Amino acid sequence: MKRSILFSFFSLLMFSAMAQSTVLDKVITKVGGEFVLFSDVEGQYAYISQSGQEVSQSDKCQILEGIIAQKLMVYQAKLDSISVTQEEVEAQLDFRFENVLRQMNGDESFFKEYYGASVAEMKDRMRDDQEEQILAERMQASLIQKVRITPNDVRDFYQSIPEDSLPYLNSEVEVGEIIFEPKVNDVEREKALNKINEVLEELNNGGDFAELAKKYSQDPGSAANGGDLGFAKRGIFAPEFEASAFSLEENEISEPVETMFGFHIIQNLKRRGNYVNARHILIKPAITNDDIVLTKKLADSIRLEIMNDSIPFEYAVKKYSSEDAPSYSNNGKMKNPATGNNFFETADLTPEIYFAIEELKVGGISEPLELIMPSGETVYRLIQLQSKTKPHKASLQEDYDRIQRFAKESKKNIYLSEWLAKKYNNTYIKVDPIYEFCPNLDKWIDKGEE
Repeated sequence: MKRSILFSFFSLLMFSAMAQSTVLDKVITKVGGEFVLFSDVEGQYAYISQSGQEVSQSDKCQILEGIIAQKLMVYQAKLDSISVTQEEVEAQLDFRFENVLRQMNGDESFFKEYYGASVAEMKDRMRDDQEEQILAERMQASLIQKVRITPNDVRDFYQSIPEDSLPYLNSEVEVGEIIFEPKVNDVEREKALNKINEVLEELNNGGDFAELAKKYSQDPGSAANGGDLGFAKRGIFAPEFEASAFSLEENEISEPVETMFGFHIIQNLKRRGNYVNARHILIKPAITNDDIVLTKKLADSIRLEIMNDSIPFEYAVKKYSSEDAPSYSNNGKMKNPATGNNFFETADLTPEIYFAIEELKVGGISEPLELIMPSGETVYRLIQLQSKTKPHKASLQEDYDRIQRFAKESKKNIYLSEWLAKKYNNTYIKVDPIYEFCPNLDKWIDKGEE
């Protein structure tokens, strides 16, 4: 239901230009004071078709039912005086279009060629759709937040599952990590600083920024593009980098700026409010083999201290672990990206972590594991096995948190379905007879009585 209600922005964007010339548009559904256009249905249908999925005419029935649900949300939101400011709409449009432009390296002329309209023109076409999407999301959120789950609800949900249908749950573990990053020594830092100053001198003597970035920059993500980072919102970059990028005048070039990544020369290509299109040249101080050896020795010593109860694991995380690791703000506990919680089925673990904890008892800590980061840098990490369950049939005693999540999601879906059913009965809805092949829409088909 949620996927149907929240119409993909990109399907709207991709179909918008097409609809201007290839679809003879008309109103095909009325929902209270809201209208559904023929192009709304055809746009989603075309988007799904182009994605490679198999589709049939019956898919149009499901698409239209989903759009009716969204329009009902919008209609009810307006009745309930839920509002959206133009500033919110513009902020969402800016964010979404900047994402599209970033994929096109900020090239607005290519955008116009691809979509057949300028960014400003496409924003004008999308503004009403964006406002409706925000209203629908806000209405749905206001409904869902009313749902509360009690221990009795959890128990009732669990007991409603037939005994022979209770899932058999695999073993789950909780794991923590401490990531040790090699520290740059003073000699290599000085070498990098000297190098970035040499590059700056070349720029000041008339060197081409893009060519120098391709030649010298050690940022693999942008060097090939002449250092161009595309448009990015405030808050994306390292604080020192961001402060410089936003303070520069258009086309102005900075003095060397040091961040945790190394030394940068930054040029502000263009700025739009809280967005900046910058390019940079990065020189990173080298990490030597001696630095890596020292890091492994530190990891070894901290492991022994934790095992001997000299320091708590959580304290070691805060003192030694990389602050860039997502686990840092969770006391070192790793989160399962698939579920958002701290539990992993053993099959979900990477092979390195699985074999590191396979023989550990709960509370045990692995030997330092070498990890090569996407940037190519070598770090070491310790893995702690913090809890472990055996494979078992789901039970309230062992799996309460998981069952509680399922129960709450089920209650939300039921609440939303019941709300929609009630509103369907109390809201004027009429669907054009061209959809009379849709059994799910039959009660709304305009058969000419009115």
